[in-house]
Amino acid sequence: MATWQFSADTQPDSFWVSLRFFNIYRLLLAAVFLAAVMIFGDSLNFGSHNLEQFEYVSGAYLALAIVFQVLLEKIRSYFNFQLSMHVIADIVATVLLMNASDGFKSGLGVMLLISLAAAALVSRGALMLFYAALASIAILLEQTYWILAFDHSTANYVQPGLLSIGYFATALITNQLARRVIRQERVMRQRSVDLSNQLRISQLVIQDMQDAVLVVDGNGLVRQHNPQVSLLLGWPAPELDQVENYSPEIAHALERWRNAGGSAVETVLLPGSGKLVRARFVEAGADGGSISLVFLEDLSRLQEQAQQLKLAALGRLTANIAHEIRNPLSAISHASELLLEEQRAPAQERLLHIIQDNSKRLDRMVRDVLELTRRDRVHPETIRLGAFLHSFIDEFAQNEKVPPSSFALEVREASEIVFDRVHLQQVLWNLLRNAWRHSRQREASVRVVVRRRANRVELDVIDDGEGVPTHLRQQLFEPFFTTYSGGTGLGLYIAREMCAANAAILEYAGPSAEAGGADFRILCGGKPA
Repeated sequence: MATWQFSADTQPDSFWVSLRFFNIYRLLLAAVFLAAVMIFGDSLNFGSHNLEQFEYVSGAYLALAIVFQVLLEKIRSYFNFQLSMHVIADIVATVLLMNASDGFKSGLGVMLLISLAAAALVSRGALMLFYAALASIAILLEQTYWILAFDHSTANYVQPGLLSIGYFATALITNQLARRVIRQERVMRQRSVDLSNQLRISQLVIQDMQDAVLVVDGNGLVRQHNPQVSLLLGWPAPELDQVENYSPEIAHALERWRNAGGSAVETVLLPGSGKLVRARFVEAGADGGSISLVFLEDLSRLQEQAQQLKLAALGRLTANIAHEIRNPLSAISHASELLLEEQRAPAQERLLHIIQDNSKRLDRMVRDVLELTRRDRVHPETIRLGAFLHSFIDEFAQNEKVPPSSFALEVREASEIVFDRVHLQQVLWNLLRNAWRHSRQREASVRVVVRRRANRVELDVIDDGEGVPTHLRQQLFEPFFTTYSGGTGLGLYIAREMCAANAAILEYAGPSAEAGGADFRILCGGKPA
């Protein structure tokens, strides 16, 4: 059998721990032997042949065990040498104690089975067999002493011989079991390392994902999430909390999906940030587990990509419009003005007015379309809404020839927003013009309300008119859609695009709960003034 060579410094820590416990057992055993003869003498058959020898050997055995314990604490090297010294000390001490207690019939030889089993746990190959052979030789030599010195029968070799066989069997079986346990330990240790690496890789992948990810267990507890969750929620996400405390909307969608009553993909509006996200649910638990992954995709990113493509196409279109439409349109308008200066019949004059009115309408449409090409030219600045809205409403009322008392401003909490000032003026101009046009046009018919919710600012433009019919609400922000005969259908569309360019959202909030008219709301990030 091949000999296994191990340097002491390469032994696993578990080997040194086993050797230390092995020596503690030796300490206790030697102390018991010494205490037994010191208290009871030879009444327990310990030292029945030579009590003085038993006492000396027990004391020396105890002292040697103490020395071994000190060496194990101080010196972590030469493992096989220290192990060999421990086993040899056990064999010598056990044989001498047997000899002092009438030999093999004292039963002390069985104690070597424990020593050999313990040594077999941490030894390899020929070294393990060497210990068994040394114990067998010692036990047989002790029996030979009794045959030669006291003329015992040679038949007494049978029991020591059987015990020697037991030594080899114990060493071999224990060693095989130990090797299997060590292999399993090595496999488990490697699997533990692999699992740790996999967990670390999973964490890094989740942290670096562009989509927000929530890991939710069967009780609704969020076990893990990445930083993108906080960005989508609009506030710092808690650690190890129920999914309802992250977002009730996501929690309800997850519950519907788990109950097999909902779709695996849902579109959810997060009130905290005002962002529209696509929530995708995936079952990730193994062996019937209930771990679910919730992927949250910010739809604004897709909208931005589509917007970039749209702006590129729109840029080319507006360049053609500027050259191909505006110049002929100016010629038509100028020609109609010249014709109006001549004396014409009423019917012809009416036709010329129609030409002029439609020329002006087309010119406004061209200007509105050209405004879209400038939506990405954003110059954000911090705007204090209270002062800005006061001066803006005065300017609007003066230019549009509207009584200032027709507008009511309610700034419920002083707030600041980051917005392009020119864009905000254009957005509000469109909203106020539409609100005034569809209102009852009396005092306080149009209300401008500013309020804060969490870390965002809501700016509502509310009129007291009849509101937007239900069947038209889906078309409100479509380009070239209008119910006003003199409009271009681009006002709300441009206003929404301007808001998007400033990381804000323009939406129709439905009929006003107070006035019953239309409520158009701007949602944007803000901070207390």
